[in-house]
Amino acid sequence: MDSKQEKINKLKEALDLSKLGGGQKRIDKQHANKKLTARERIEYLFDEGSFEEIGALVTHRTTDFGMENQIYYGDGVVTGYGTVNGRLIYAYAQDFTVFGGSLSETHAEKICKIMDMAVKVGAPIIGLNDSGGARIQEGVRSLGGYADIFYRNVQASGVIPQISAVMGPCAGGAVYSPAMTDFTIMVENSSYMFVTGPNVVKTVTNEEVTSEELGGALTHASKSGVAHKTSENDIACLEDVKKLLSYLPQNNTEKTKKLEITIDDEVRDVLSDIVPDNPNKPYDMHDVISGVIDDNSFYEIHKDYAESIIVGFARLGGRSIGIIANQPMAFAGVLGVNSSRKAARFTRTCDCFNIPLLVLVDVPGFLPGTDQEWNGIIVHGAKLLYALSEATVPRITVITRKAYGGAYDVMNSKHIGADFNYAWPGAEIAVMGAKGASEIIFRKEIAAADNPEEKLAEKETEYAEKFANPYRAAKRGFIDEVILPKNTRRKLLKAFDMLENKKIDSPKRKHGNIPL
Repeated sequence: MDSKQEKINKLKEALDLSKLGGGQKRIDKQHANKKLTARERIEYLFDEGSFEEIGALVTHRTTDFGMENQIYYGDGVVTGYGTVNGRLIYAYAQDFTVFGGSLSETHAEKICKIMDMAVKVGAPIIGLNDSGGARIQEGVRSLGGYADIFYRNVQASGVIPQISAVMGPCAGGAVYSPAMTDFTIMVENSSYMFVTGPNVVKTVTNEEVTSEELGGALTHASKSGVAHKTSENDIACLEDVKKLLSYLPQNNTEKTKKLEITIDDEVRDVLSDIVPDNPNKPYDMHDVISGVIDDNSFYEIHKDYAESIIVGFARLGGRSIGIIANQPMAFAGVLGVNSSRKAARFTRTCDCFNIPLLVLVDVPGFLPGTDQEWNGIIVHGAKLLYALSEATVPRITVITRKAYGGAYDVMNSKHIGADFNYAWPGAEIAVMGAKGASEIIFRKEIAAADNPEEKLAEKETEYAEKFANPYRAAKRGFIDEVILPKNTRRKLLKAFDMLENKKIDSPKRKHGNIPL
């Protein structure tokens, strides 16, 4: 046992401001390739001198297995509040150097306390995860601590932004907290997430897999979609957290601060030459995005997952907006199981936090095949349909080329509550492509013709002229205006300005029943 004087010395050390990040030298980007400690991460995240620690003297209560002789102040997690770019933020950082960052009863209590404060005050909560899991010496008390955190994740969901940065191990039950937050960022080559580790996988399934392959950052960014973004190191991860915060408001009752920007005539001639004349030739929708938003403001989410659809934040006239866009460069921009889920999740996130939505459409339909049908393309496509129908934020659609079949309805059509729907002159809005439609409608005529191929081409042209354009939809009011591509940014600026104070009173209900 420590003597009284030794205890006093430990208390002094714990209370030393230089140890709490108050007077320590600032971490800079020279540390880019170094794995930071919990306190260094906190120090880099917050504005200099702004962090106030809470619970620095908390210790665990375990007396079994000789734990009464292993006392560390803070119990493996740093919690507190401060400012990030002048905004109030709450955060916790798990300390892997103390019992492997394992979660104990008191460790969990500290996290819960800071989460409760964040909700009461209405400010974002950032979790810096680096933990070996539950502290096994505490048994069910540790498991209960996880459940306490999970419950608060749910209660805070849609109320305040929650961001998880996985900067080390995160395994077992611990993974469910990041999974329920709004965004999860993982550090490449040093972080991993999985419910059961490689050893258990091998024992149960006889499958040999490394931690990186099973649950590394790149795996979750490209295969599972658990990670919204990956960062090459700790510094880059914390910079990503700061950037992401800049597009989000403090809570669900506020809007993101609008940046000052000088508005000119905003005609962008570059947009006129992006879509090819050949309707089957792909183009990069990122070029369209860059042509309508404020310069260099696009911050893509889920970049490497379900690449046939693009989602991310940007600024338009200084205003934070969310963008959902089909990507013709990947599977022609079709909607599939994963792309539908990806867009639905992003839609609901933006709607939670009052972020207007811009939807850029070039979609030939839903991805066909047994793999898609057997994996539930019906219910997953319905998620995107439900999410957009439910969203009450300003919603504007621009159809750049194709909008076919049910995908036309799902991609923020006028029929599901979009505020403005624009189309470029070359847009094709129909049940299906001209060739497929002609083969069905004119089947008998084509079969009876002396030259079936020539007849098909003739009927294909006839159908395209009649249906594969935006003007029939515009006549019915389903398209508000057919606009020249170069005028798109100007139209969007005016429309979003007009919708600034949009308000919808939804029917009274406990909650809807989204097809999960």
